[in-house]
Amino acid sequence: MSDSSPLPPVRLPAEAELARDALATPLLSRAAQLARWAGPDTRVDSGGSLVEEQLPAAAAELGLSDQEDGAAYASEAWHVAVDIGLVEVVDEEEGTVAVGEELAALTSAGPADVLGLWLGALDTVLADACVPDLDDLVDAMEEGGEIDFSELDWDPEAESEFLEGVLGNLYLLTVTEGGAGDGPVPLPALAASMIVPDDMGEPTDDVLEQVSDAMMRLDDQFRLLDPIGLVEFQPVDEALMADIDSEEAAAEPVDESDVSRYGMVRLTPLGLYGIRARMLEAGVDAPAVGDLADKGADVLLDSTSAFPESAAQAEIEQWLSRREPLDAARELLGAARGADEGAPLRRLRCQQALSLVGQEAEPALRDVLADPELGGLARVWLAEHGATDVPAPSEDLVFWLTVDTIAAQLSLEGNSDELQALVEGLAAQHSGFFAAAWRVEHPATPDVLEAMGRLHPDKKVAKEARKAAFKARSAQG
Repeated sequence: MSDSSPLPPVRLPAEAELARDALATPLLSRAAQLARWAGPDTRVDSGGSLVEEQLPAAAAELGLSDQEDGAAYASEAWHVAVDIGLVEVVDEEEGTVAVGEELAALTSAGPADVLGLWLGALDTVLADACVPDLDDLVDAMEEGGEIDFSELDWDPEAESEFLEGVLGNLYLLTVTEGGAGDGPVPLPALAASMIVPDDMGEPTDDVLEQVSDAMMRLDDQFRLLDPIGLVEFQPVDEALMADIDSEEAAAEPVDESDVSRYGMVRLTPLGLYGIRARMLEAGVDAPAVGDLADKGADVLLDSTSAFPESAAQAEIEQWLSRREPLDAARELLGAARGADEGAPLRRLRCQQALSLVGQEAEPALRDVLADPELGGLARVWLAEHGATDVPAPSEDLVFWLTVDTIAAQLSLEGNSDELQALVEGLAAQHSGFFAAAWRVEHPATPDVLEAMGRLHPDKKVAKEARKAAFKARSAQG
């Protein structure tokens, strides 16, 4: 997550829906239930935890008496209740408690306040997830009650950074077009994303063993993160635990047909919201679809230029939904002008946006028919919408629009197969294409012609394109 480039935008449900999801999470609902259960006889220790003799009653209140870990679940829920203010310790010496001010917010406050409390609970759980096993802590305890961290081989800061990195990678896999999307991610793949170097071919036995160790750490941590609603987690199959820990298994690749037995995890919509909130707090540029709905068309076109196609479409749809079609078309066309490097891609996004606008926008498109930068796309839109009396474009305008379109595609996709097919088609349809194209007064003409020379598989045609690029660059000085 150290890359400074913005992440793809995430699609999130409305805050009200997220807040309902937060209230329904097992851990937050248990914390609220215990906060309402607490009374004058409830006692806590110096750290605010329920005293041990009250844990059975707390577990019974939650309906967990029959579960082996019922008391532990109750203790965890109480811990969250105290941390986020659902319960307040009023007398540390007596160990008495009272209802906290935040308890009422769960039922009477708005969605943003509920989500704020959930984020506080998430902070608590993430911190707990980075703490070693209790047995390890006891083993490392010195006579004075202090923990000897050197005995634990545990670096709290490094452990936290590792988990944050894993969650960041899971977020990226979820929001990236062509990534996991709504589907689960195998735990081995997630662990490997943190351990195996990008430039490593076949992982060494040592690296595979590190991946195996990381999987087991993550298995424990995701079990804790599931009840707060951050993830949906299918744990590692208990029957495989011994094999995963063995040296023989560490050296063997995971059977693809068996991968789900090694654990599967996906971020919930609430989890996406939570990880994004933490990223924003850390200064990471993590956009969400809808962020641009109240911005100007210039911001919309510039920002969506870097978005994946589907995300750009969704953002544009939200932007258009807040505006009258004719006003929106005029604003978009005004923002699409320009001779800077990003202008061709802005015009491509403008075309995409205008394709979603109905016949009401026609006057705006007719107004720019004579515009050298917008006249071409205006004619395309009018033709697609069955308009009549549209003047035919000049040859210069056709060539200019062709250069502009290829420049936009280069910015968007680079040397893609689709662009190569377009280049081949243009050269085949127009025998004198390069003789005319180098004269096009477009800032991107030399770069476009160079790209055509690079992309065209025919050496003779490619040489023509490179010569034309040289002429265009010389003409532009």
